[in-house]
Amino acid sequence: MNKLYSLVWVCCCIPVLISGAALPEDVEKCHYGDSTCMIRSINALIKRYPKGISDIGLPPLDTYYFPNSSILESPHSGPIWIDFRVRDNMFKGFNNATITQVEGFLREPNQKQIVLSARLPRILQEATYDMEGRFLLFAFNTTGRLSSDFQNIRITLTIKTLVEYRNGKRYLKIYSLKPTLDLDRWIIWLDGLYKENMDVSIFMNKLINDNWLEIWNELQPGLIQLFTKAFTVLLNKVFENVAYDDMFLSDFDIRLGQ
Repeated sequence: MNKLYSLVWVCCCIPVLISGAALPEDVEKCHYGDSTCMIRSINALIKRYPKGISDIGLPPLDTYYFPNSSILESPHSGPIWIDFRVRDNMFKGFNNATITQVEGFLREPNQKQIVLSARLPRILQEATYDMEGRFLLFAFNTTGRLSSDFQNIRITLTIKTLVEYRNGKRYLKIYSLKPTLDLDRWIIWLDGLYKENMDVSIFMNKLINDNWLEIWNELQPGLIQLFTKAFTVLLNKVFENVAYDDMFLSDFDIRLGQ
């Protein structure tokens, strides 16, 4: 009898496993390559599902955890060097993104690279930082909480994918993702920057923010790597769960004039 139950369970579950996950019914499907429709559909999805869609692997967008990352590494030699790492990376505000550009997503997905552009009024980051370095005769090794405020951000993701076939369906897998990141202002606060003297810590944070653009230019390559890892993981989870052709209107729908 137990074997019979097991057989029935397998028979019931196999069709679900084969078919993969599906987009919610209230998500508008578009024709391949219809950028206007896709911009409208993705923006509606973001606003409707700030907590993500677990069935398709989309994580919460209002609070999204980035991977641990090394933002800046320097050779441990000379009078000036610094290592800066972040962990427990929590980002808030991606649910307020507005998609402004979509390219690609053609019937043959590798015919053209995918480009996604978005604008966000603000992203807030909370993390733990580890900083080690030397500035002339002053050596430091400190850990503390980090608060970061990215204001009026423009993000563009340029994506290249591979097509994988599973159970007769096409699935995408990202093999290259290159983000560009522009913003109007960056405000950062490092708690415990100089634990022995709070006044010095406040002064150093003010100095950093008064010269934020120079600091941003130094840290931007490491931050770009962080965003690359995060968005690759996020999008690959969705692409792994939802078949490519299930994201769009079928040929049958097109013949019916939908």
